[in-house]
Amino acid sequence: MRLQVKPIESTSVLNQIDPASLAVLPRTCGVYVFKGTSRLPLYIGKSVDIRSRVLAHLRAEDEARMIAQTRRVDYVETAGEIGALLLEARLIKEQSPLFNVRLRRLKTLCAVSLSSGPGGLSPEIVSGDQLSPGQTSGLYGLFGSVHAARSILRDLAGRHALCLGLLGLEKLGRRGCFGLQLKTCRGACVGGEDRSAHDRRLLEALEHLTIHTWPFSGTVDLVEQRGDWVQRHRILHWRYLGTWCSRSNQLDHPLQTGFDLDTYKILVKPIMMGSVRIEQD
Repeated sequence: MRLQVKPIESTSVLNQIDPASLAVLPRTCGVYVFKGTSRLPLYIGKSVDIRSRVLAHLRAEDEARMIAQTRRVDYVETAGEIGALLLEARLIKEQSPLFNVRLRRLKTLCAVSLSSGPGGLSPEIVSGDQLSPGQTSGLYGLFGSVHAARSILRDLAGRHALCLGLLGLEKLGRRGCFGLQLKTCRGACVGGEDRSAHDRRLLEALEHLTIHTWPFSGTVDLVEQRGDWVQRHRILHWRYLGTWCSRSNQLDHPLQTGFDLDTYKILVKPIMMGSVRIEQD
């Protein structure tokens, strides 16, 4: 399905948008696109009130450079906020707007996986490419890079007196880890602390990073409705597969349907809290 984008042409000759032309902006939910003279859009955003949000951009002093390059604003209405969030994330990744920093590039995601061995729990940083569809049990994260994952583990080690060696962040010698000398490790690496106590602190430290297991047996539709307009966002294992729209009677597929961190963050709260209408096949 082709997106039906409604243009708002600027009549300004000074690289600014004619205020009169902004009157057609809707007071509804959706995505807006600032466009200049180049092929790439300048900025893509979402709002539950497109008109109000665009006008706020025009008043923002720190966005004067972007506004000066703007020739028109396009917009796409959605039936609800989840649809706007999903569409915004998708368009930013597909069109690479010049002034969008967040969500601009596709990320190779990493997670911390815990495995249990003879000595205790052992964390390993794994790439999202290594995970099978629906595999979320025992995973913590997600992170945009291995460096980011290691940085979080190192920070948690400092705050919870965890051993950097047992976390795989440094090599262990006969005298234990370097943290033991600095008294930031309680000695689990040399038998000075019971390993089970160390592992309990590790689990507590990672708890807030738990990746929720997909709570359904298969594909579900997140249903949003405004009046007689219905949009169904098809989701499987936190992967966004596309949106069916009652106005076109078609399913619009995104270019990428793999696991995406930004999509997960959009979906996890409304799904786990039950604040969105969900229908299963």
